[in-house]
Amino acid sequence: MARLVVVSNRLADPRKTAAGGLAVALADVLNSTGGLWFGWSGKVIEAEQGGAPGEGQVHVHQAGSVKLVTVDLSREDHDAYYVGYSNGVLWPVFHYRLDLADFDAGYIDGYRRVNQLFARKLLPLLQPDDIIWVHDYHLIPFAAELRALGCANRIGFFLHIPLPPPLILAAIPGHDWLIRALFSYDLLGFQSKADLAHFTAYAQTEAHAQHVGDGRWRAFNRTVQASAFPIGIDVEEFEALTQAPEAREMYERMKNEYSRRKLLVGVDRLDYSKGLPQRMRAFRELLNSYPDTRKSATLIQIASPSREDVSAYNDILHELESLCGSINGNFGELDWMPVRYMHRTVARARLPGLYRASRVALVTPLRDGMNLVAKEFITAQDPADPGVLVLSRFAGAAEQLREALLVNPYDTAGTAAAIHLALQMPLEERRVRHQALMQNIRRYDVHWWCDSFLDSLAEARSEESGTAWLRL
Repeated sequence: MARLVVVSNRLADPRKTAAGGLAVALADVLNSTGGLWFGWSGKVIEAEQGGAPGEGQVHVHQAGSVKLVTVDLSREDHDAYYVGYSNGVLWPVFHYRLDLADFDAGYIDGYRRVNQLFARKLLPLLQPDDIIWVHDYHLIPFAAELRALGCANRIGFFLHIPLPPPLILAAIPGHDWLIRALFSYDLLGFQSKADLAHFTAYAQTEAHAQHVGDGRWRAFNRTVQASAFPIGIDVEEFEALTQAPEAREMYERMKNEYSRRKLLVGVDRLDYSKGLPQRMRAFRELLNSYPDTRKSATLIQIASPSREDVSAYNDILHELESLCGSINGNFGELDWMPVRYMHRTVARARLPGLYRASRVALVTPLRDGMNLVAKEFITAQDPADPGVLVLSRFAGAAEQLREALLVNPYDTAGTAAAIHLALQMPLEERRVRHQALMQNIRRYDVHWWCDSFLDSLAEARSEESGTAWLRL
């Protein structure tokens, strides 16, 4: 079996399940192939410490049979590549927020410089038959930079966030350069059929690519395969977590503390893509329009810190705090607060207990690549008395989880009505919906995602001609 080389902005020890979904998904194949995981170390070296743009020290750490290789970044590279271009341009545009994108700062040079740095550092570590799997928007041009150095390995790319429609994508200065870079891969993976459709529409209208059958597109003297691979969760691992002591203790505590209430739960990063202010307005509308929910419904909203050095996140933090305070001030009683808001991270081991104790989960992003909280909530439920998932139609998960109550988060009254329906839903209907949702989540779990992508990459046919690799 060929060795797997994973490339991502950040990496984790695949031996530790707490490392997160990507580490869990890749652990088996990395361990079985003696694989290599490559990315940024998380260290930023200041100029006075010798941090020069385009340079970085390499660190190698052995994690069992897996080699972890990381590279430090200079302050200038970090600010341009990570803060500036990845999160100041690509993240907002890919989530349809052109108004928040910083197009004029010239970060693209640093973005390409870091991708070149990573390519130079990884190339000497590669073996001829390695399979390379690159992850997410930070590394779109990575394969093109490897190709420019002579790398002929099979390379796949998976985009974890949404891909916008062509006209939104075309707002990025140099958008044609980004898409040209994608054609240096052998396989492109997207979270949803909608994202795949946006890529194919762009390929046809902007890149004038030729469709050569079976999801394959040819442009720039390269042929790339493009498919949708919706990411899942490790169902067995999360079910075990739900039965573990920390989750059970959380469940019992929530059931006791809120024995006279119906709990609603939201668990999100504090990000403008998550639709948290819109969610709070819908909850306020619920209390205003459906008096039976007053003193009976309590929303626990966890908003973990995220990129707090960016002004847009401070704005949404203040708006969210204002809305929560207003709701509690206008509707709260001495013995009941409608909203319990926490701006901090809750340990992953405790979340399944909170999910299981909740009658309704609110997963209502304005745009999301997938959203695994939706799948975790369903998995944590008691099949005999399950809760109800209220899910934004703009989350990638909505393509799969059709038995959830799908809502438009911009429609305040409609979302409030769906939440009320969820709170009143009869037991038998809840059971039927939960059973259907679990069948889908089990079938398309994280191992299916990993295996199906790598199988497709192994079969992807490369038809390179010429040397038209990425050039600005």
